[in-house]
Amino acid sequence: MALARSVAVSNLLNAKDKKNVGKTIHRGALGNISNAPVSKATEGKQLSKLPPVKHEKFEKIEEVENKAPIIVQPTEEIKEIILGPINDIDKEDEENPQLMSEYVKDIYCYMRILESRYIIRPDYLSPQTEVNGKMRAILVDWLVQVHLRFHLLQETLFLSVAILDRYLQQNQVAKSKLQLVGVTSMWIASKYEEMYAPEVADFVYITDNAYTKSELRQMECTIMKSLDFQLGRPLPIHFLRRFSKAGEVEGETHNLAKYFMEMILVEYDMVHYPPSKIAAAALLLSKLTIEGTPWTASLVHYSTYTEADLLPLVYKLASIVIKTNSATKLVAVKNKYASSKFLRISKSEKLSSQIVTSLAVKNGNHS
Repeated sequence: MALARSVAVSNLLNAKDKKNVGKTIHRGALGNISNAPVSKATEGKQLSKLPPVKHEKFEKIEEVENKAPIIVQPTEEIKEIILGPINDIDKEDEENPQLMSEYVKDIYCYMRILESRYIIRPDYLSPQTEVNGKMRAILVDWLVQVHLRFHLLQETLFLSVAILDRYLQQNQVAKSKLQLVGVTSMWIASKYEEMYAPEVADFVYITDNAYTKSELRQMECTIMKSLDFQLGRPLPIHFLRRFSKAGEVEGETHNLAKYFMEMILVEYDMVHYPPSKIAAAALLLSKLTIEGTPWTASLVHYSTYTEADLLPLVYKLASIVIKTNSATKLVAVKNKYASSKFLRISKSEKLSSQIVTSLAVKNGNHS
């Protein structure tokens, strides 16, 4: 079974993430959220309501008898002939045990195996009788608002949507229960990623009490059983941090790539792309937009994608950017990145530049 060249878990942490290590984080929307039992006095506290959703090939994997993958890598001499000299981006991390420089390449190799194992099929909603791509887009746009309101980690948002897609891919869902599936997916993701996850009562309230705590708990069990308790599908943000480190990109370039990746979450036509490829394409478009620089040999090595591999997806992403620039609906991500916290990147004039426009036009030609 062939697999694209291996790469590994994120070492490029956001500066803000580093500052928050070891600190207690207070959620602005909910106060200090913890896993402690909620008293009756505090359980019914009022939150500002969000509107409820209106339902409408450098490496080869060879399988051995025990099924454990063996990674066959080319020699360093061959790599240098093909790509040019490649710097080891983990060499300077040897003294930092948190960055796991000894294991990071193996970890990323395993992540690439996992993303090929837990795939999302193109047009996976076609068997659904009541739910379609437009309903999914409305739900995901609302989840972005909920995520922002609860001040959750970026990993939580990406994992929420991944859980949602994997569940909808396997199960028939009535449109009256679609929001329940979405909000429960975020509740599960919060438990998986957050140090202080919101309480079930908070998620009930954010749906305008459309569902009960009992219904959320029951849906949690249903989703977990359906996914066989497997939540390890890699996320685009993991790969982006690794690729940004390999490409030695500036903070603005990294931030714009995050904006592109979150923008894609709403797009039903993009759900089937592997997380690693989404991250690589987002970073390439960001580099072209901000820096005007191409995909480097180091990025080819650590991402396993050449620029030619990524350009068809970059064209699609550029067309989405142009569409979003003038959109008035489903703009939660756009509004989120218009804040100073995200450098007002969604308001950047570069998103309407000739570079982005010409790439978007090529998407029409490519189609």
